[in-house]
Amino acid sequence: MRAPALLLVCLVAAALAAPALAPYPPDQLDLAHRREAPSSAHRFGTDDLGRDVLARVLYGARVSLAVGVLSAAVAGASGIAIGGIAGFAGGALDAVLMRATDAMLAVPRLPLLMIAASVLQPTVPLLVVLIGMAGWMETARVVRAEFRTLRARGFVEGARAAGAGRARLLVQHLLPNAAPAVVVSLTLAVARGILLESALSFFGVGVQPPQASWGNMLYQAQATLSTEPWLAVAPGLFILLTTVSVNLTGDRLARGDGGR
Repeated sequence: MRAPALLLVCLVAAALAAPALAPYPPDQLDLAHRREAPSSAHRFGTDDLGRDVLARVLYGARVSLAVGVLSAAVAGASGIAIGGIAGFAGGALDAVLMRATDAMLAVPRLPLLMIAASVLQPTVPLLVVLIGMAGWMETARVVRAEFRTLRARGFVEGARAAGAGRARLLVQHLLPNAAPAVVVSLTLAVARGILLESALSFFGVGVQPPQASWGNMLYQAQATLSTEPWLAVAPGLFILLTTVSVNLTGDRLARGDGGR
């Protein structure tokens, strides 16, 4: 297993094992040790309420990774359905679906999500839905392009001649052969979901305190960035490592080496 995949596995394992790995509860206040620099007692320091930053990073990983993965699942399911129908059907239906996709791509994603989040005051599940429904377009275009190419191939014509119906052609022949491109699109969607959740939380309209996420940790750190930089470095570094490892792992899977 190559380094990006191994790093991703370690990040996910650390998030799942947060109760065992965290040195303190994430919301434990210790006002006598506020804004302490990293030390043996607090590896990543403490915040303005004396909470351990390492504990909050580990518990925040659960939220940020969950939003990234689940929003990618929502975006992937929607994009595969819309792109698959458009690429397989062609004609007027293809044109309508792709113009709708282009219209969605033309709308700035982050401002749209900020408006929706500020109006709805979302919970984590609602954030997953909002981010997922704002991110299906890339997958739809990828799937549509793959299906348009594959539907003219000989194995599809052979399956049609053997009496395969539309559902069987889509599920057993087209989608499996489009899988490498879909995998890349979905891994990009995971990284995009993490970044969008972080951005929304950074602007105060995402995950709300006291629940920790990497984005709202950055939001809370911005006021003291010049004096307590460790408050921003830890969540920022985890965001960077996660998004890079997800994208590199997706590239390896698309090349067919399984991350080895």
